[in-house]
Amino acid sequence: MGQPENVAKFIERARSVQTTVTVVSGLAAAFDYAVDLTLKQGGKNIAAPAIRGENLVLLESICQKNNLMLLTRNLREQIGMIGTGLTMADWGIAQTGTLVVNCESEDLRIATMLSETHIAMLPKYRIEADTAALEVELAAMMKTAPCYLAFISGASRTADIERVMTIGVHGPQELHVLILEEDGL
Repeated sequence: MGQPENVAKFIERARSVQTTVTVVSGLAAAFDYAVDLTLKQGGKNIAAPAIRGENLVLLESICQKNNLMLLTRNLREQIGMIGTGLTMADWGIAQTGTLVVNCESEDLRIATMLSETHIAMLPKYRIEADTAALEVELAAMMKTAPCYLAFISGASRTADIERVMTIGVHGPQELHVLILEEDGL
């Protein structure tokens, strides 16, 4: 798991679909990245519904210092104002530069799909070569109800009949993947 060749291939493939990929040391660096990007984009909040425990305390502290609102639940009530969604990916697929996120909660689905910018944290040891290498893990996730597996490759994109590409119509305009050197969870 997380073989150097898988990590390198994941980065190459993800970047080929306009995903910004950055390797960071751990969660604290990932939180700093999320806050800095949100501020640069003029955002007012970060939706992070799956961060818990001491990690949530750290993220809350960083957001408070930077006058950002941290949204952790009831995101449906704030759909129109979510600037940055911060999530943890369950797996990465090197072959396609794809994230796999088990979005069992509505709040997690909202953070991944309805934010303007989605930042996904991915521990490097969770990057596999292809979907076949994840067969057992994916089958186990699909047995647990409710099951809503998201396979995310780049920002949302669509094209009309004349092949005019538009970014961000059906989801985030930007996808940032932060590959964590250390798990930290």
